[in-house]
Amino acid sequence: MNRSFWIIALINVINSLSFTILIPTIYQYGREFNLSDIETSFLFAIFSIAQFFATPIIGKLSDRFGRRPLLIISLVGTVVGNLLAGTAPNAAVLFFARFLDGVTGGNISVAQAVISDVTTPANRAKGFGIFGASLGLGFVMGPVLSLVAQQRSLGTAFLVSAAFAAIALVITIFFLPETLPQRADLDTNIFDLGMRDLIEGLSFPRLGILFIINLCVGTTFTLFTFAFQPYYLNVLHQDSKSLTLLFLAIGVTGVIVQIQGVKILTKYLSLVKILFVGLFFRSLSFILMPVIPDIHFFLVIGMLFSLFNSLVQPMISTLISLNTSPEEQGRMSGLNASYLSAANGIGPIIAGLMVDRSHPLTYGYPLYLAGICTFIVLFFAIRKRHQYTPKAV
Repeated sequence: MNRSFWIIALINVINSLSFTILIPTIYQYGREFNLSDIETSFLFAIFSIAQFFATPIIGKLSDRFGRRPLLIISLVGTVVGNLLAGTAPNAAVLFFARFLDGVTGGNISVAQAVISDVTTPANRAKGFGIFGASLGLGFVMGPVLSLVAQQRSLGTAFLVSAAFAAIALVITIFFLPETLPQRADLDTNIFDLGMRDLIEGLSFPRLGILFIINLCVGTTFTLFTFAFQPYYLNVLHQDSKSLTLLFLAIGVTGVIVQIQGVKILTKYLSLVKILFVGLFFRSLSFILMPVIPDIHFFLVIGMLFSLFNSLVQPMISTLISLNTSPEEQGRMSGLNASYLSAANGIGPIIAGLMVDRSHPLTYGYPLYLAGICTFIVLFFAIRKRHQYTPKAV
């Protein structure tokens, strides 16, 4: 791995910190503005819906103008959006801030394109494993920093998030070189919203199946993330400190799996089989989590989940990259991120419609649905495996 790879990995750690600081905060912050569960689900969703429309454009522009300038623009949007959210005087400003962060939030797709630029096909799975681990490091440290920030106020977590995004911005400006090997054709319309690409992308040879899988996987994960916190707090009767420690344990496990586990597993299993294993135990974990409302049972299943869930996204990203030509990496990463953003917008709304604050056990319903849907995704992935399995590298 060269210098640019480790710089983008560092940027991704910091950017992940900026994002994961908000995970334990958004649900409770929405309550401060007297938002209902369904209104809070829209607060989750508006960020992702904005990303859905923006990331294909950002990915396409990064193929034309380079990775570095588009990463800078994305990080500026995160800084400004979180500053606004942290100082929001009312719910309208908060919703606008989340929209602004989302519409400029193509930094992960651009970072994935950088990984594709600077790795060879043979070590790309390892590269995306480390990339996933850098996200995991943010997942480890972010909730802890969030808990510290919340001692002052919930809004402070957004301000701390903005500060970390600003650090990533400075590193990008002064240390990250341009990695795009060859710029794409300039004939395309930069104002094209990419909706035709989003529709056609699902039918692309080899890639379309992977996009569908990622869309469904993302939806099930956001069903889980929306219901996870209120279930843990209201059904299992735990506090925010305990929740933070659980985030820490899950994050540490995920980092270990993505750094060492992916490296070891790729010696014995194909990328596709690793994906199947991850999906199977992920779906099983979702279904088991709410079966017994006991904290000890939940922690055991949570650890099972963290072990195998950590395999899923690096494998999907690697398979997409290996099925994409070098000059299309940014565009395809943007499309993939956009489908994932669509999923992130769909999941919270579905979950918000399923739960009822006056009946806390309903917070387990989205977990059951996530598990059932993930089993369906696994069956679909197995049936269609010959359409997206890459040639040996």
